[in-house]
Amino acid sequence: MQKKYYVYLRLTLLATLLCSGLTHAQLEGPSFTAQQASAGKNTYDIHCAVCHGPNLTDGEFGPPLRGRMFMQRWGGKSLDTLFIETATTMPTSAPRSLGDEVYADLLAYMLEQNGVRPGPNPLQPDPQSLASLLIPTYGPTAAGGLTAGTELPPPPTPQRVNPLQDITPVTESMLARAPAGDWLTWRRTYDAMGYSPLSAVNKESVKNLRVAWAWTLPEGPSQVTPLVHDGVIFAHGFGDVLQALDGVTGDLLWQYSHWLPSNLSATAKRSIAIHGNLLYLPTSDARIVALDVKSGSVVWNHLVGDAPNGYGMTGGPLVAKGTVMVGTTGRAPGGNYIVGLDAETGEEQWRFHVIARPGEPGGDSWNGLLLEERNGGSVWGPGSFDPETGLAYFGVAQTYDTGPLLNPIDRAGVTNDALYTNSTLALDPSTGRLAWYFQHLPNDQWDLDWAFERQLIKLSVDGQEKTIIATSGKLAIYDFLEADSGQYVSSMDLGLQNLVTAIDPETGAKQIDPELFPGKGKAVMVCPHPGGAKNWIPGSYVPDTKILYLPLMEFCMDLTPVPEGERGSLSSGVSWTVRPWPDSDGNYGRLQAVNLQTQKVVWTHRQRAPLVSGVMATAGGIVFAGDLDRYFAAYDQDNGQELWRVRLNDVPNSAPISYEANGKQYIAVTVGHGGAISVDRTPLVPEIRLPSNPGATLWVFELSEN
Repeated sequence: MQKKYYVYLRLTLLATLLCSGLTHAQLEGPSFTAQQASAGKNTYDIHCAVCHGPNLTDGEFGPPLRGRMFMQRWGGKSLDTLFIETATTMPTSAPRSLGDEVYADLLAYMLEQNGVRPGPNPLQPDPQSLASLLIPTYGPTAAGGLTAGTELPPPPTPQRVNPLQDITPVTESMLARAPAGDWLTWRRTYDAMGYSPLSAVNKESVKNLRVAWAWTLPEGPSQVTPLVHDGVIFAHGFGDVLQALDGVTGDLLWQYSHWLPSNLSATAKRSIAIHGNLLYLPTSDARIVALDVKSGSVVWNHLVGDAPNGYGMTGGPLVAKGTVMVGTTGRAPGGNYIVGLDAETGEEQWRFHVIARPGEPGGDSWNGLLLEERNGGSVWGPGSFDPETGLAYFGVAQTYDTGPLLNPIDRAGVTNDALYTNSTLALDPSTGRLAWYFQHLPNDQWDLDWAFERQLIKLSVDGQEKTIIATSGKLAIYDFLEADSGQYVSSMDLGLQNLVTAIDPETGAKQIDPELFPGKGKAVMVCPHPGGAKNWIPGSYVPDTKILYLPLMEFCMDLTPVPEGERGSLSSGVSWTVRPWPDSDGNYGRLQAVNLQTQKVVWTHRQRAPLVSGVMATAGGIVFAGDLDRYFAAYDQDNGQELWRVRLNDVPNSAPISYEANGKQYIAVTVGHGGAISVDRTPLVPEIRLPSNPGATLWVFELSEN
């Protein structure tokens, strides 16, 4: 029977064994009580029998849950796989709605019906403990007199071409310069340009775009940009689900569902990563899970942050120099950090605290606050990497606890700049050493964080071509820095803010209108709203023309003092409400083309519906973007003229991509509202109604062959 055991053991179980240190001899058979099995039968009769039948084998709509077919699928596997499958898919109308203990009872009942006898110890409703228990591959006669193996075998399964069979490892040189048909990071390559070199979809042919296929994703906000390699799409679903799909047909190749503890809620993410033969998934309990590309099995699972105490993970990982780098988010005391994990093992190599510690460089910039009184500095997006400098670049957000920083204290050497909030950090991926930093907006009292994509571009500076970091905060002011040193080059204000009145041309220091600081005892209008004239939804840069295409928003806020004793939106004692510009014509969405070499606007497309997706430019002369009114459109790169549009079932809240499979170019975008940027601007456009039943979907388009 030992030989039969090895036949059925899957790669997922092997990965679990390797990561946990368990040997085959240490694995145990499942143990459950008769009371659990009885409770499981009651639940089964209510929720499951309608599909699987009262005897577990005679259902019209569900597969048998005992006997040969059941054992062929589940025998020899660790019990956590069956537990997660049951909980995440059943009941079909409301997965995960029954409670962990009830799902454990259902497992006990299924095991009993497949010949496993009850024992004194209950089955624990926890995948970690269930991972060490095996589902037997054989057993006594099952309840009801049906012996495993008596059913007629099903006919042979038709074989489909699986592109995962020939998928190749992803090297760091590919991440720097991806094959034309791949999309390997959230912005395609290390430099975060978000530009596709594919050109079959162009100004002439784009009118022939049609739906190739669509795939329903788990319900919830869908903000993660899919990755594509060798014709396989890796799509993220809300609730920490990762799926591999055939890029041509949309067929599901494998699925991984991360089990989230019942005391935590799922959170939206913005990116995943691929490197070598592994995919890296950030989870809602602040872990990075490394999955085998071909099978979706877990290779390692590393805890990065203490989620119950306020740490999260939104931005997603960057992999460079053999290191997985990811930042945390949240308001935990002491602030957030960026960690570096070994890409092969998950072992933590280093940790950089983005809130400067007392006694360390920058530690005196927090107005005298103790470390536990400092918080914030969320890393909302993934970093960028420059192979030439060998440095990784991350953006850090502001703090929400602005009150203690509002007025500077009178103490020598102490400032209220609050490092390293609103800064660009340049880190060595191997050591986590800080090479340089640049703080774009010290002492941010308005929630106008400078934490978005860091694009690495080539520009002429004083007659010499240099690698420049171009990045903007919510103010839609772009700062340009030299990538090797952090030396300030220049700034570009796109005219959507009223806070900064001047920028020092030598240092980049920004002068703030003193009347717009909180604490003046009166309401003031500040532009933009904290939703940002620019936000995390990224722009796209075309290196040949040096033109950047940006999704922007025209709106402001009224910053109003709250009654004494109330906190407000910020601890400075103010709350904000969204409002239009004083002279607004009712058009809030703006798609803008800017030449970064000349810092001149090339064209501006304005519309009423706010743009809420990232932008993708292609070599076909097209710019793709989506808006709050569920339209996904293509624009002419030269003049902003709309060339094609389609209305989708939900709001595109991620960034579109383009890829190639079997010689054909595809355009893809995920939809699924619920993120902040699909909510905070809705009061301005009350006629735009978001779907009451969100429908997260991956849409894929191709050119008609007619």
